This record gives sequence, structure tokens and C-alpha cells, in this order.
Amino acid sequence: MEESHLMARRVSTGVALACIATLVAACGTSSNSSSTTSNTSASSTTSKSATSSTSTSSTSTSTTSATLGPCPTRSLAATVGISQGTAGSTYTVIDFTNISQVTCTLYGYPGVALAGGTPVSQIGLAATESQSSPRQLVTLTPGAVANALLQIANAENYPTSTCQPVSTQYLQIYPPNQTTPIYLSYTATACSQPVQTLTISVVQPGSGSS
Repeated sequence: MEESHLMARRVSTGVALACIATLVAACGTSSNSSSTTSNTSASSTTSKSATSSTSTSSTSTSTTSATLGPCPTRSLAATVGISQGTAGSTYTVIDFTNISQVTCTLYGYPGVALAGGTPVSQIGLAATESQSSPRQLVTLTPGAVANALLQIANAENYPTSTCQPVSTQYLQIYPPNQTTPIYLSYTATACSQPVQTLTISVVQPGSGSS
């Protein structure tokens, strides 16, 4: 009898230990599964956050570029750069410097003509647009420079009766897409009659005198 009771106790103890082991294993699996789910959720949140940040940055950059306005005349200083005569014409560089504290843009052609008299007024035809280079948007940060090249055909190339040459003292310059001119001291001979003697290039980045 004692041996039977002893065996029963051993079997009962073994079953209890097996149950405990099963419960511990089950709890461990549940804990690991919960930890994995938590880590996956955190990783997903981090990924979404990074994607959102990248998207916001891209939108901000695009918006900044899109909101840059054209450079008004008051924000520009124009100067006459290098001049060189060849083949019956004079080629003169006109530099535009952004003197404001705001980044702006130039696009296309400046309006240029010779001028003189008192009060100062335009003499002859305004420059025609050269088609040698395509238009491009030029962004000018504060202090940055852009340029255009002016060709002035010699008035002496035309019959006096056709040209009726007169002396001029200024360049009249309208920055691209602006209605207020800049006047620069510049001595030349212009045709007072409608003879086309001036040609202007598109605005390009950088100084034409460097």
C-alpha cells in the first residue's frame, strides 16, 4: 500500500510540473508575440513619420521656388560692362545686380534704347530681340549678377537721309517685365528715324564682364 501511495504521489507531482512548464512556455510565447507586435508598430510609426517629414520638406522647397517674384526695377542696379567694336557694330554688356535683401528672378529680354535730350527721352527704335539663345529663368539672390549683351550697329552704316543721326547720352533700360526704366550714362550716335540699329540678348546668369 505504501508503495502504491508513493507512486501515486510521484505521478501527481510529475503531472503538476508538466502543467507548470506548459504554462510558462505559453506565457513566454505570448510575451514575445506582444513585443514583436509592439516593435512592428513602432517601426511603422517611425517610417510614416519620416515619409511625412520628407514630403513636407519637398513641398516647402517647391513652394519657395514657385513664390519667387520678378525683380522690380528698384531692386536692381544696372551697369555698363565691357564694350567691344567689330564689323560695323559695338557690343556692350549690361550687368544687373540684385541690390535688395530678397531673392528674385529675371526672365527674358530687357527693353533697351538710346536716349538723350532734356528731359531725357528715347531716340530711335528700341532694341530688337536676338534669337541666338533661349529664354531662361535666372534666380538672383541678394548681391548676385545677371547680364545681357547689347549690339549697336554704327549709324554711319546707313545713308544720312535714311538715318538722320543724332548724338545720345544715355541707355534707357527696362529690366525684364518691368515698366520703370533705368538710365545709364552712355555716349553713342543713334538714328532718329525708324532704322533698326539695336539688338539685345536674353538675360543670362553671371556677370558678362568677368
